[in-house]
Amino acid sequence: MPFALDVESISFSYPGSGPVADGFTLRLEDGEIGCLLGPSGCGKTTVLRCVAGLEAIDAGEIRLHGAVVSRPGMTQAPETRRVGVVFQDYALFPHLTVEGNVAFGLRGAAKASRAERVRELLAAIGLEAWATRYPHELSGGQKQRVALARALAPRPQLLLLDEPFSNLDVDLRERLSLEVRSILKAQGMTALLVTHDQHEAFAMADAVGVMRRGRVEQWDTAYNLYHRPATRFVADFVGEGVLVDSEVDGQPVSQLLRPDDVLHDDESPVKGEVLKKAFRGAEFLYTLRLDDGKQVLSLVPSHHNHAIGERIGVKLDVDHVVAFPRLSGSDD
Repeated sequence: MPFALDVESISFSYPGSGPVADGFTLRLEDGEIGCLLGPSGCGKTTVLRCVAGLEAIDAGEIRLHGAVVSRPGMTQAPETRRVGVVFQDYALFPHLTVEGNVAFGLRGAAKASRAERVRELLAAIGLEAWATRYPHELSGGQKQRVALARALAPRPQLLLLDEPFSNLDVDLRERLSLEVRSILKAQGMTALLVTHDQHEAFAMADAVGVMRRGRVEQWDTAYNLYHRPATRFVADFVGEGVLVDSEVDGQPVSQLLRPDDVLHDDESPVKGEVLKKAFRGAEFLYTLRLDDGKQVLSLVPSHHNHAIGERIGVKLDVDHVVAFPRLSGSDD
């Protein structure tokens, strides 16, 4: 069976600039939710625009369920690709009600079937009681759910989400990420999310691709990206941690230590001086300086409230070693 989305070695450059996408490859199965995660300027939004048909690629191919929709010299129009897009600014029509916005993509459908699809989607997003409200009467989270329902209404074969929660506060972003994932799974939707926020990525996606300089450095589960990063860039970008100089089998390496690898232990002979502390409710994140000058991070239950400058016992509890060749200069 062909992939729902198959992006094969595409490249794209804006006039007068270097490649923004450079041999980029990605595949999604039917019903899979994928995410492109990376810093600003890494090319993730440009890739999304290429998949949507908003940009013409310079090399490679893009296929939807086996049908070529983009190759050099041929770009199928966005409106014929059956691809839905949810933007970060919602893009709702202010003069239409909630049900009017959701129904917008169903023009041409029979009135009864259109009304039934709108009812189904308003139930899915939990806004049946808001059907006759206008966008200015909605909260940010409600607007985003309406934008999602509008994109889902014509039953696209692929849904693209471009930084969909960036205008929302942190707590709402994570909660809405989980809600949207549930809605997409219930609808059997294949989706590709773009974000710079790893909490969104991990909450929503089945698989995440960490992007750098127009390519995917690692496409994997959230667990593996955190615990088994394939490159130094992924190790540094995903989660928190430090790379400390060490030796493995006699070779000089930089070993990754996550905060959950460094445990608080009053009986340990190894001590660390508390340089910084960040309260996180159930835990403190401590930055510690060991006797040899190395700095590490440690997550400690918050009833252990240590002062800046205090020395506390720590021990390592590393399930598996993640190490990279030690660099002598730039990490590029």
